[in-house]
Amino acid sequence: MHRRFSYVELHARSAFSFLRGASRPEELAREAARLGLPGLALCDRDGVYGIPRFHAAAREAGLRALVGAELSLDDGSVLPVLVETREGYRNLCRLLSEAKLRSPKGEAAIRWEELGDHAPGLLALTGDEEGPLLRALARGQSPGEPARRLLRLFGRERLFVELQRNGLRGDRFRNRTLCAVARELALPVAATGGVLYAKAEERPLLDVFHCLRAHTTLDAAGALLSPNDRRHLRSPQAMEALFADLPEAIETTGRIASRIAFSLEDLGYSFPQYATPTGESEDAFLERAVRDGARQRYGSLSPAVRRQLGHELGVIRKLGFAGYFLIVWDLVRWCNHEGMLAQGRGSAANSAVCYSLGITSVDPIGGRLLFERFLSEGRKGWPDIDLDLPSGEARERVIQEVYRRYGRRGAAMTASVIGFQGRSAARDLGKVLSLPKEILDRFSALFPGGDYPHTLDWKEHGRQSGLSPADPRQAAFLRLYPRLLGLPRHLGQHPGGMVIAQGELDRIVPLENAAMPGRSVLQWDKDDCEELGMVKIDLLGLGMIAVLQEALARCRARDHPVELSLLPKDDPATFALLQRVETIGVFQVESRAQMAILPRLRPRCFYDLVVQVAIVRPGPIHGGLIGTYLARRSGREPVRYPDPRLAPILERTLGIVLFQEQALQIAMVLGGFSPAQAEELRRALGFRRDPRRMERALDHLDRAMRERGIPPPTIAWVARSLSSFALYGFPESHAISWAGLAYASAYLKAHHGPEFYAALLNHQPMGFYSPATLIQEGKRRGIRFRPISVLLSEDSCTIEKEGAVRLGLCLARGLTGGTRIRILSARTEAPFASLEEFQRRVPMSRRELRLLASLGAFQGLASHRREALWQIERPMVSEELLPRQEKAPSPLLPMTPAERLQADYAGAGVTLGSHPMAYLRRKVPGAREAAALGGLPQGVRVRVAGAVICRQRPGTAKGFLFLSLEDETGIANVIVAPDLFEANRLLISLEPFLLVEGILENAHDPIQIRGEKIAPLPSRGLPEPCSHDFR
Repeated sequence: MHRRFSYVELHARSAFSFLRGASRPEELAREAARLGLPGLALCDRDGVYGIPRFHAAAREAGLRALVGAELSLDDGSVLPVLVETREGYRNLCRLLSEAKLRSPKGEAAIRWEELGDHAPGLLALTGDEEGPLLRALARGQSPGEPARRLLRLFGRERLFVELQRNGLRGDRFRNRTLCAVARELALPVAATGGVLYAKAEERPLLDVFHCLRAHTTLDAAGALLSPNDRRHLRSPQAMEALFADLPEAIETTGRIASRIAFSLEDLGYSFPQYATPTGESEDAFLERAVRDGARQRYGSLSPAVRRQLGHELGVIRKLGFAGYFLIVWDLVRWCNHEGMLAQGRGSAANSAVCYSLGITSVDPIGGRLLFERFLSEGRKGWPDIDLDLPSGEARERVIQEVYRRYGRRGAAMTASVIGFQGRSAARDLGKVLSLPKEILDRFSALFPGGDYPHTLDWKEHGRQSGLSPADPRQAAFLRLYPRLLGLPRHLGQHPGGMVIAQGELDRIVPLENAAMPGRSVLQWDKDDCEELGMVKIDLLGLGMIAVLQEALARCRARDHPVELSLLPKDDPATFALLQRVETIGVFQVESRAQMAILPRLRPRCFYDLVVQVAIVRPGPIHGGLIGTYLARRSGREPVRYPDPRLAPILERTLGIVLFQEQALQIAMVLGGFSPAQAEELRRALGFRRDPRRMERALDHLDRAMRERGIPPPTIAWVARSLSSFALYGFPESHAISWAGLAYASAYLKAHHGPEFYAALLNHQPMGFYSPATLIQEGKRRGIRFRPISVLLSEDSCTIEKEGAVRLGLCLARGLTGGTRIRILSARTEAPFASLEEFQRRVPMSRRELRLLASLGAFQGLASHRREALWQIERPMVSEELLPRQEKAPSPLLPMTPAERLQADYAGAGVTLGSHPMAYLRRKVPGAREAAALGGLPQGVRVRVAGAVICRQRPGTAKGFLFLSLEDETGIANVIVAPDLFEANRLLISLEPFLLVEGILENAHDPIQIRGEKIAPLPSRGLPEPCSHDFR
């Protein structure tokens, strides 16, 4: 009996075709399943970007996921192909990689002759209106010639003539012609929907994408726009009715799907092997390296150390991960050899093997850390070792070393999918709809920023920004904008995630050029790679490591060397600095939220700092843990455990669940979970892409605890505690690693201020504060700063003999790197005797000369800034042509202090003179200076004024906004309630100087003002401060 095949949609594009499709892969999978389609092929343009998400969603929906892609050919046509076998998938990846890597970012052009070489294992459709056949027909040529060309490349068994009936003028003629070609060449016909969106109502988004891709507006788009809304998914019954006269076209789709054997679970990825220098096995070499390293770390090996190392090595051997550890170890050794600070962070710090190899700096045995958070016997997938490296050029050297070792086809950066978000989405959509710029600016300014959820509904947001629902364009904006958010815009790259493979990575996933020269990126993000079992090594650039490395080098150069590994962990000056909340520039504890907790927690030992780093996170804040912890720490509340068995797990954190390791241990103790099950629970809690995964994991734990007779109140406590980790809970090992950096930076600030500030200024931007604020704070701490000088400055900030920090030429905005090199090179040959000589010896633009003169960088060659400006504008005349003449003095008066302030900020963004508020003080006679607030009683009404240097509205703050106002004496901290913020949203977000009236709260340092009235402070003629806003 003839088997009847049901219709399978073989040609669908998702939003991962980047402005060529309007639905997420997950939406396509769910809608296809709802419609009763047995399978769906995702064919995104020149890539498999959305395939992992599509595969996961299809598996959950009970849909068969088929892999395909649309290939851009060098003649401008587009060819859809489907993957039949693993060989076909590898050929597709290689074909796309070849085209992408030889093309500019975002482009690809596959040569026809390449198709034949990579055709095995691939099935080809002839395509839609962009396909070779219909393009030829549209030009008045016969589609038979490109059809024969494809037939020669793919063969009769792997080529199918694609038919679509989407209600377009000329469909009947085109399909008759294509059927005639199929009959002539004895090729089967296959029906497809040419799907561009899951549902018809998503068609307007596609029109927006057409305009964005063509850099045009809706008014001017014309034929670029979709002629109708019929490119959506259809049920098998609907497609059978549409092709009732061609049932074989429906039947062919099912036959094609039935012969496809490839699944994404069949990738064939493997991690590189490590070539041991002695030829011994990876396991044996790793064990020897670990034993040698452990003796250096621990001295004599205690029974506890031997036992833990033996356990870890056994797990590593059983899982076959020895090569992975050796490769990371070898990379860290290379970094050390190159003079770079490098340390592993995250769960790798739970491993005594990693500590012994020098990958991490945390002793997990002494810290009583849980190895199973990092690795366990039942683990699915590879362990995750993140390396913190100095940011900038040093980290790039490490990345290029990985490329050198494994080749351009054996290593690549993981992708980061850049979606339509907030302000940028508003700009994109507004341009398409030709909305006025001033309306879009107001619309953008109303966003809260940061991770705080948007509190205005879109109707009210539009009203406040001036959008009128009565205007058709503005109504369309309000209708389309929420649907646009989150859709993929383009492909970026992860800050440091790299995947390496045994052999050729471009046979596992397509590679393409990154925006940064010398880098390639694969088409999947880090979550995709993890879900598919691919190893990612994070090479993360951390500004503070670069600061520490430079500060330590400067300490050595000044004959008072400091070794991080030998820092005393109980230094009184360091903890005093932390308790006084003098933490601007200190790693991890400089934010407003951290500064608010520091004086209440008052860290007295290193583990207190570990808790401090970890507790100011969305998870603990959302769970209400901070208040409980502080009350128990101060003795105002007793320490309680919901079950006596949890006391050893929670005693160091006073009975609260603060770390991921504790969540795992609770699941193992109360739920009877294995280490692998507990790790799967942790991964589910942290999986932000699908909250349902977390719900299923917590339900599993709930059932397990009930089966073990755990009382309902305890079960409820566990569920409440673990749910907070969905909002980002820390591993304890990670907190210890970062606390080490926080302590080291606080130590250097307390004991070696000049070195610390010079290094901090040389590695901007980083942290919460601008160079201007860092300099003002340094001056208050007694650090002396010297201005930019062509006679004395180096390229970067340096320390002079008497301990003053000399600002570097690099701070001069607009002074090119080449000019800075020429200045230093000429000065090395001989000092500059005059400004005229400087001009002759150092070629530079007139603009750069004016910049240096306005900054006072010619001090010593001119009596004042305007004298320098006068001199550089005079024509340079050769002394060989005219006799040397005496230069007349400048008729210009020196700049006033206010003019110097403006010039400093315009040219360098910093000033060594008075703070801008010093020039506004007389305008606000009733406002208190920030330094005077400490002497006022609790609850008094005060007015403060200052430059806004920080606006923060974290998602855990229940709508409260935190403002930092800097004046000439310090920083005043202001809390703005949600209703006050909503009433003054634009004023607070846009005004550079503010006047605030409110109630003083000084029960705890730092002192803060609960704002009640907010007004702008006119500052015409003064520079606008740099503010860290909503990040």
